[in-house]
Amino acid sequence: MTAAAPPFVFDAHVDSIQKALDLGHDLGAEGAGHLDLVRGARGGLGAVVLVAWCDPKHLERGARAAVERTRGLVREVRRLADRHPERATLVTDGAALAEARAAGRIALISGIEGGHSIAESIEELERFHAEGVRVLTLVWNNHLSWVRSCQDGAGPDVPAGLSDFGRRVVRRMNELGMCVDLSHAGERSFFDALEASARPVIASHSCCKALHDHPRNLTDDQLRALGAADGVVGVAFLPGFLDAGAKAEAARVRALPEFRAIDEGDDTATLIAQGEFLQAHAAPCGVDVIVRHVLHAVEHAGVANVGLGSDYDGIDHAVAGLEDASRYPALAAALAGAGMSREEVAGVMGENMARAFAAATVPTMPTTAPSVRVP
Repeated sequence: MTAAAPPFVFDAHVDSIQKALDLGHDLGAEGAGHLDLVRGARGGLGAVVLVAWCDPKHLERGARAAVERTRGLVREVRRLADRHPERATLVTDGAALAEARAAGRIALISGIEGGHSIAESIEELERFHAEGVRVLTLVWNNHLSWVRSCQDGAGPDVPAGLSDFGRRVVRRMNELGMCVDLSHAGERSFFDALEASARPVIASHSCCKALHDHPRNLTDDQLRALGAADGVVGVAFLPGFLDAGAKAEAARVRALPEFRAIDEGDDTATLIAQGEFLQAHAAPCGVDVIVRHVLHAVEHAGVANVGLGSDYDGIDHAVAGLEDASRYPALAAALAGAGMSREEVAGVMGENMARAFAAATVPTMPTTAPSVRVP
């Protein structure tokens, strides 16, 4: 008897494309870090949002430096698809995603993490759309002039939630057929974006605040509102997002002299080396902790409104049992063991996020509409 195939996985947030740009890694081959096409295929990966995260330090050289860094990462997503057409394809809507699934190829979705990468310009947003970007996380941990993040420390020039320009960004994304991602957004920003969006939104890599009071996590009210709007929350795999004890344990390891001495001469390479050290030396936080967050999110958002957003290669280590992309089936098995039906497990592992992506990426207006720039 042959083993059952793993369920279709849609991972809504992965930072692995940095390895291609910064280290020259071919993600079509098995390598360092958490995710590549080889390990992903082994784990049932069918669709993945490869996000271009631009460290805000690039803004020190001006807004254009951040735009160009982001554009370089976006180009790497297309190059990956071009280099391995038999294994992966760049998709821009639900129909293309379905075609990739039918052909047995991994659907690569180009995303951007952090609205600073559009340089306060709708025109720049439109350019990224033309280059294939279909997901934008409105804000990272740095506050912007048009959107407040979930972190403290906002100055007087930061709005309480979304500014008028921020609402125009959301509406233009709806028109273009781009998925609005609210992970990292402040609570007021979250609800402002829900109100402004005519399409389902996602919180691609967020967990449940009721279980762990971390600023990156969503309150029960947020989960209920997301479900009511037919959006989807993607539960992340970083122990520190999931459990207070795991967060403290990681902090203990990060304070060790051996950890602090890790320096590979490149931020991306250093993150990989730090992750290997943490995975080896931190007391493990198990898959059961993720299951608790999934079940809590299901209770408040709805069983059709919960998915996955591992944050692989953007986090420095992962839950024990989900150390890399080949291990997704371990989560599916744990969800089934917790009493979820086959259909419910399939929804969480990929079908729910695929539905939200398809609903968000149907354009409603021409892509050449006049641009709006912040004064």
